[in-house]
Amino acid sequence: MELGIDQKQRQSRERTAHVPELCRQRLLGYAESFRELSKSFDGDFTGDGLDRQEVLEERRQWENRQMMSRGLSAVAQIMKQVAEEVVRYEPFPEKKRKAIAGAMRAEGIYIDDLCYLPGENGRRTVGMTMYTDRKGGQSAEEAADMLSVLLHRPVQLSVTSPYRIDRTSRSFVFVEEAAYIALTGFARAVKEDELLSGDHYSLIESEKGRMTVLLSDGTGSGERASADSERVLDLMEKMLEAGYPLEAAVGMVNTAFFARGEECGHPTLDICDLDLYQGSCDFCKVGGVTSFVKRGALVEQVAVENLPLGIFQRVETDRIHRELHNGDYIIMMTDGVLDALGEEGYEEAMAKAIGDLREQNPGEIAERLLEQALCAGGGRVSDDMTILVIGLWENSSLY
Repeated sequence: MELGIDQKQRQSRERTAHVPELCRQRLLGYAESFRELSKSFDGDFTGDGLDRQEVLEERRQWENRQMMSRGLSAVAQIMKQVAEEVVRYEPFPEKKRKAIAGAMRAEGIYIDDLCYLPGENGRRTVGMTMYTDRKGGQSAEEAADMLSVLLHRPVQLSVTSPYRIDRTSRSFVFVEEAAYIALTGFARAVKEDELLSGDHYSLIESEKGRMTVLLSDGTGSGERASADSERVLDLMEKMLEAGYPLEAAVGMVNTAFFARGEECGHPTLDICDLDLYQGSCDFCKVGGVTSFVKRGALVEQVAVENLPLGIFQRVETDRIHRELHNGDYIIMMTDGVLDALGEEGYEEAMAKAIGDLREQNPGEIAERLLEQALCAGGGRVSDDMTILVIGLWENSSLY
């Protein structure tokens, strides 16, 4: 979009928008209240002069206060960030704005507030308000196609924008198409004599060209395990969509399970966060088993030795970064799949099976690997099994 434009000229046209002052002051006031409340839970643990049972009880209460303190502090920080957020935008040049408005109007779409919104790594998105007087409305995807032609650069509708244009003026955001596209496939088997799987997975797409894949394995199997893993993903989805950083979201979920006590289950959480603009991903594992990256016949194992959610007050959230290439596959799975391959060397056995695959469709790859795990286990399903496969390809529409 306007490639080659002089950087100084672009900066001179930039405008800024702030949170309205009244809302800003309220948010900052709420943030300060939460921060002060957080401090009230601070303090060191001593346990002096107490017997063993009293020490254990006091220790538990102190740990709960620490969790409350961290949670309130995280909420206060997010409120402060929102209150101080500055949105930069750049109005379209008048000649181009009129050309786009005229072309859209010819198709029955009326636009206003047309501007560029700076994004990450120099990428810019297009924002506008739109409405139509056509009965039944129009697809916003059609507007994206028109905008791509008019801007001489492929753009797509952001995942947060409405899907249809109707008689009510609404805000729409169009983003540059990512350099890569990701296709996913999955296969699963439920443990024998159980109706519900203790494994759950979720895919979250954002307007910043990211796809976050979540996989959780509940302790044991059946209804209880299913409820635990489903709760993990529900909490993660809500917090990530609300704007929590990945590490903060994982920490909050761990806190929720730790506070429930030792009698509750300890589900795993396996995360793969993909950047579809850069062609890279970050793995974050909390008790999850080995994942695999396949590039042709070469297979890399990605493993972290740490414990599931809720066992310790704090959880390790170290990221493992990997650069990806066209045609790479990411394979994630739960422990039921690997355990079916035997007690020793199962990661190597799975890596060999993945390297030998010739299928290209992610769904077919997942099904094939599940078949091999079932065969290795003599056809028995001793634990829930779930396999997720993500394939990455260059976006041909950009070339």
